[in-house]
Amino acid sequence: MSHERSECKPGRAQPSRDERSECKPGRAQLSSDERSECKPGRAQLSSDVRLIAADRSLADITDDVCSALEQRPSKWWWFAFLAASSAFSFGVFCIIHSFRMGLGVWGLNSTVGWGVDITNFVFWIGVGHAGTLISAILLLFRARWRTAINRAAEAMTIFAVICAGCDVIVHLGRPWLAFWLLPYPNMRGSLWINFNSPLVWDVFAVSTYFTISVVFWYVGLLPDLATVRDRSQNRIRKRVFGFLAFGWDGSHRTWSRYETVYLLLAGLATALIISVHSVVSMDFATSVLPGWHATIFPPYFVAGAVFSGFAMVLTLMLIVRATLGWQHLITTHHLENMAKIMILTGGIVAFAYATELFTAWYSGQGYEWFAFRNRMTGPYAWAYWTTAGCVLFGGQLLWIKRLRTSPAALFVLSLVVNVGMWFERFVIIVTSLHRDFVPSNWTMYWPTWVEYGITIGWFGLFLMLFLLFTKALPMVSMAEVKSVLHPLPLGEGRARGARGEGIAHTGIHLEEGA
Repeated sequence: MSHERSECKPGRAQPSRDERSECKPGRAQLSSDERSECKPGRAQLSSDVRLIAADRSLADITDDVCSALEQRPSKWWWFAFLAASSAFSFGVFCIIHSFRMGLGVWGLNSTVGWGVDITNFVFWIGVGHAGTLISAILLLFRARWRTAINRAAEAMTIFAVICAGCDVIVHLGRPWLAFWLLPYPNMRGSLWINFNSPLVWDVFAVSTYFTISVVFWYVGLLPDLATVRDRSQNRIRKRVFGFLAFGWDGSHRTWSRYETVYLLLAGLATALIISVHSVVSMDFATSVLPGWHATIFPPYFVAGAVFSGFAMVLTLMLIVRATLGWQHLITTHHLENMAKIMILTGGIVAFAYATELFTAWYSGQGYEWFAFRNRMTGPYAWAYWTTAGCVLFGGQLLWIKRLRTSPAALFVLSLVVNVGMWFERFVIIVTSLHRDFVPSNWTMYWPTWVEYGITIGWFGLFLMLFLLFTKALPMVSMAEVKSVLHPLPLGEGRARGARGEGIAHTGIHLEEGA
């Protein structure tokens, strides 16, 4: 038995001929002896959890991913980029109009001081949570299926946080004084930031989250940047990617240090996933306003953020999968796993809805109970029931296997969930403000065309950055996908990988035979 275990070593990516006779990759079910011999640390997976749909060599994976960078943009890419840039330009026009005329062009009033602007901020922070969760938490849990989607999800996180940060600066009304939120030595005497304010906590939490997300994303890019550098025929392109790759040479020492740093960053990012949206929820929970003053907000906001973030990842990756023909890289297995996480987080959000309603009723607090009755039956009831319909039914329909394995159904449901989550933030903010303790303060809030234009602009910015990313950097982590690639028969793998690109820098070494 010890001799057999030595033949199935967990660190080997490609087994020898004798090892293949012991650990056959094509078998869906292993015997108990074979399971004890084929340890879970091996790169080879059983066929029932195959993560790459078609037989591909290491060089084939490199070609598939790099072709998206090396080919000219299609007419559909230019059409999408023109639409996104036009939306962003209209948003910039609305922002400039707001600065010239003042925030009076928005629908805000003395009672409702937060509206669509803060709704967008909370929404984009939530969207940015899925990328770090896929990359960090699933990495720590050794979830191999994350490898094909983590790069695009991380990029989506960065772009979403950029939109959130820009939105909250615009909300200040005088963005040229945004630096007043920073604790730096000044001559203003006692005029200093209030460290007890959750709004100041937001500044530190979001900026820290953005910094860690960018570093984590960039470190993960290093092996693939080296691969693109080595493939480049253009001298300028080769120098640019060579500079960005930081001298990556694919040596054992380089890979060892890379994996250590990547794991440490994953640990830091995991803590931020929980803390950032918890801090954002404190903007509401630390107030005494009915509908906001609730201790359930931190876990409620975190679960809702992951829920909406995974819906956005599904929306974008399904489009990428269809347009680039990457059905073999982003398989039904990936889609179903993301849908399952949405079932979990959607269930937590549904439970939070029920808990909020029960607490408001059971507390016997008249103002609190009125706030929730006002949401369900008041003038904004349409927004509340839109939220309930999209979030509850859109998320729970994923229990049906036929729907969560259908790309078309997943695309529609992911859009429905994102619409519902945007309206959820709108309901939480506006319905709690427009009718407070004093009836004489009650008023209505209706967004103006300027606020709608700014909202469209943020979506345009987000899509524009994502489209540029698809043509500038590898959307799929080639090194990580190759680590879960099924080894081909030795002769075929050597023949199909004869070009050599993508092998030297993956950290996976082919055996030359037994």
